[in-house]
Amino acid sequence: MVGLLSVLFGGSAAYAHNVLTGSNPADGAELAQAPETVELTFLARLNQEQTELSVTGPDGAAASTGAPVVDGSAVSVAFQPGPAGEYTVNYNVLSTDGHWVKGTLAFTVTVGVEPTAAPTPSAQPSPTDAPSPPATTESSAAPATPQATSSTESTPWWPWLVGGLVVLAAAGAGAFFVRRHSN
Repeated sequence: MVGLLSVLFGGSAAYAHNVLTGSNPADGAELAQAPETVELTFLARLNQEQTELSVTGPDGAAASTGAPVVDGSAVSVAFQPGPAGEYTVNYNVLSTDGHWVKGTLAFTVTVGVEPTAAPTPSAQPSPTDAPSPPATTESSAAPATPQATSSTESTPWWPWLVGGLVVLAAAGAGAFFVRRHSN
């Protein structure tokens, strides 16, 4: 039976979609201190020329510097923090089966870089009247919408379901053949 399963599953990994298995910072993490790099780990090895990774800040500006660096099944990019808020990580990698795997995840930095984050909130709302706080509330509400979108665009669940069904079908077929040959 082990031989049958190894024949059935021996070459299947080479023809599968690549899958994101982890990230640092983790998807949805809240950080008081910004990381120096953003790193993603995948199930299969990556190709430097066919791997894209970028980070965008809450203000829409690029927060990654330099080209992504591939090391086996991991890819990283230098991180340049800006204002406090949600940072979006976008990736696009080529699987061994020739299909691109694209996804998004997000993390929040609770303390931003002072030159862009501190002067506007501390200098403007205090001396002005009530109209400024709704504008601040409006601008802080805007990142909440991308956060909901980002979390729903993370790694898809359907490849895991298909993989599980294939494993169950192969196990059932293996059990059938073992019983048939033992009778």
